[in-house]
Amino acid sequence: MAGTTDRVTRFAADLLDSAAAEGARQSRSAKQQLDHWARVGREVSSRHTAARMRVEEALAGDLELRELSVEEGVVFNAEVAAAIQENLAQSNYGDVLARRGITTVALNESGEIVEHRPDGSSVVLTARRKPSRRKK
Repeated sequence: MAGTTDRVTRFAADLLDSAAAEGARQSRSAKQQLDHWARVGREVSSRHTAARMRVEEALAGDLELRELSVEEGVVFNAEVAAAIQENLAQSNYGDVLARRGITTVALNESGEIVEHRPDGSSVVLTARRKPSRRKK
């Protein structure tokens, strides 16, 4: 492909790690493996075959999953997995839950449990110590 130039972009770390591992098995660099996957994905996504249309119908909820062939099911599952990963990377579930009035807990950088309240306040929860047993 003469005349193509690369552009700087960022990829999710898990994709880059997977590309490096698979690329090593395929005698490709991580970049070459990402390029390969992108080209294959572009071709699969751009085809308006009957199979592709059936997958799109299933993704839209207009076709029962059991009606897909094994190969269509693989593409369906890949589409769903990619959508989940993309949405997880862009979502802040703490904010979503806070808007719903739900209190959440999470670990902070120090490994302490922090309670996050819907009003935006938070408090570090101290661990309760077990009573010590004295020898009699």
